[in-house]
Amino acid sequence: MSMIGEYLRVTAAELARAIQDPDWALVFVEEVQDAEEESDLAPAEARHFSTYKTWDMLRFLMARTDFPVNVIHGEEPFAEEDWGYGPPRYLRPERVQLAAEALRTTNYAQLISGVDPAELTSAEVYPLGWKTGSLEWGRPWYDGLTQFFEAAARADDAMIVWLD
Repeated sequence: MSMIGEYLRVTAAELARAIQDPDWALVFVEEVQDAEEESDLAPAEARHFSTYKTWDMLRFLMARTDFPVNVIHGEEPFAEEDWGYGPPRYLRPERVQLAAEALRTTNYAQLISGVDPAELTSAEVYPLGWKTGSLEWGRPWYDGLTQFFEAAARADDAMIVWLD
């Protein structure tokens, strides 16, 4: 079984409802995922986005740059129920905007500059088995995450974040 980083853009009203009713939030997430599953939406057009298995690699790389927002795990808990690998968390719209700016101004080449894949292996970054050249694997997901957050920031959306 894989661990996948998951994101859902939500309006302020949807976030308020999710905080008040986490069971509703889980049903809503599943509805959006199902609705978008067959579509081929660009990250900027989608409400749901996944960083696939790159979530931990991106966490490791962002931590090296003192990234100002925890975009990998979210920042504020709102449910106790496990959504796969722990409970979901969220980012308020102002934190989404800060994250979008940081993502936009930190390109992927900057993130991986000077990183030896052996560092990821030593740090037991998921998934294991890092080798020379494997850092490029995360580029499309980082770029997609950047586009996703930029679109959310333009819409003044919040973000629900979880590992599934």
